[in-house]
Amino acid sequence: MPTAEIIAIGTELLLGEIQDTNTQFLARQLRDIGVDLYRSTQIGDNTERIAAVIQEAMNRSEIIITTGGLGPTVDDPTREAVARALGVQTVYHPELWEQILKRYQCYSRQPTENNRRQAYLPMNAVAIENPVGTAPAFRVETGENIIISIPGVPREMEYLTLNAMLPFLQERFNLKGKIIKARVLHTAGAGESQIDEMIGDLETHANPTVGLLAKPGQTDVRITAKAETEAQANQMLDGMTAIVSQRLGNLIYGADSETLEMALLKLLKSFGWHLVCVESGLNEELSIRLANAFIPADQILNLPNPCDSQQLIEKLRALKSETNAEAGLAARICVQDNKNTLSLHLETPQGIYSETHTFGGPPALIHLWGANHALNFVRLKLENFSQSLGSNG
Repeated sequence: MPTAEIIAIGTELLLGEIQDTNTQFLARQLRDIGVDLYRSTQIGDNTERIAAVIQEAMNRSEIIITTGGLGPTVDDPTREAVARALGVQTVYHPELWEQILKRYQCYSRQPTENNRRQAYLPMNAVAIENPVGTAPAFRVETGENIIISIPGVPREMEYLTLNAMLPFLQERFNLKGKIIKARVLHTAGAGESQIDEMIGDLETHANPTVGLLAKPGQTDVRITAKAETEAQANQMLDGMTAIVSQRLGNLIYGADSETLEMALLKLLKSFGWHLVCVESGLNEELSIRLANAFIPADQILNLPNPCDSQQLIEKLRALKSETNAEAGLAARICVQDNKNTLSLHLETPQGIYSETHTFGGPPALIHLWGANHALNFVRLKLENFSQSLGSNG
């Protein structure tokens, strides 16, 4: 499979003024057609630095994709940087200028003279018409590399990627029938190091590969398969998923787009139960997520902080009685003596359960961490109920 690198160009990226969503989009598209992405880079609008990064990438990868820097202004240096990296001059293309003029006519606008810069391309470059914008894209092939430069405007980048770049790469590298597919298993209730201890040997597997991504209160397990066909990739993913699932058991709550609240709602429906929730100190993180899972607003109560645990439980029982709900969850984060404590309390027809957890991570993540622990606390209890009912016949 061919290898690629992405170079996102724009000083605004380095200043944090905008997010680089282009690299994420490109990475997913390349993965899906069977291209190995080796590296992605962000760099400012400096011709010499961009040229140096392109030359470095050419020593590692067959495909180099740049986004951004194709506008008409002085600080749009991509065309000149690619030419400098290849040791060639830029060449004026009259037909490109005609395309640019026509595009401006569509917008009922008149281009300025500096727009003519966009009609210059590195020597031997092939222009890629941009029907959704004014900046032409281009590609240059050398003996060992292909450099493809596309605009940074997301709408234009996406269109040219899907309609020009990907078809070209599939044809050029005979990628039709080759695929990379990924599946993400979501776990909660164990930290990254614990998950690694349980499946660390699988993380050395060559194909499919297994990797971990830690998040507040949960850890994702990413499985990636490379195959000739989608059916083969799915078979490989299913095989590795079975192994991981056997080892991690109910630490896994879902896959891909499934969320903890979705898993919890599914379990509640299987019992025919309704859940009420009272929270304090979680900045409404838990309330919002439960509401997004279609828990009615009158079944969720957010109390101002501070609020002691007994008050929270009393409010929970009152709400549970008012709504005739079978299950009730109280969750409270208390910060005292520089110690962050999450108190959880669950009441169901099966019993009453309480837990406490402490948090030592970044303060900005405490509410997400707390909500994940709270949701997983209820999920695990309901799963245990379900298993016990099943074993009892």
